Amino acid sequence: MAGSVQRRQVEAGKPYEVFHTDCPARDVVDHVTSRWGVWVLISLRSNSLRFYELRDSIQGISEKMLAQTLRALVQDGLVWREVEPTTPPQVTYGLTDFGHDVGEPLTELFDRITQRLPPRSE
Repeated sequence: MAGSVQRRQVEAGKPYEVFHTDCPARDVVDHVTSRWGVWVLISLRSNSLRFYELRDSIQGISEKMLAQTLRALVQDGLVWREVEPTTPPQVTYGLTDFGHDVGEPLTELFDRITQRLPPRSE
């Protein structure tokens, strides 16, 4: 089943067995679909943001959870991190090409959901 979700061939390695608990792809999926991972990817979909801007854009997230989520997404290669050596340091985050690829279906899902919900009453 080449190209299926269950087994995907990487260029020069062995296939990922995504249904096995020790598959590294599962960790990435867990980070993306975590409570806050989805919101970080959606928040960064159109532009890079500084840490505090990202925190303010995602209501309900604590600084600790944002930092942990960003750390995991940076380690997975979905988000890049740039530190400006100022006092205090200014840290900016944005999506890598991989992050854009993964975030695109999430954005489409988000858009479909919000288009189908009944109008909000104010």
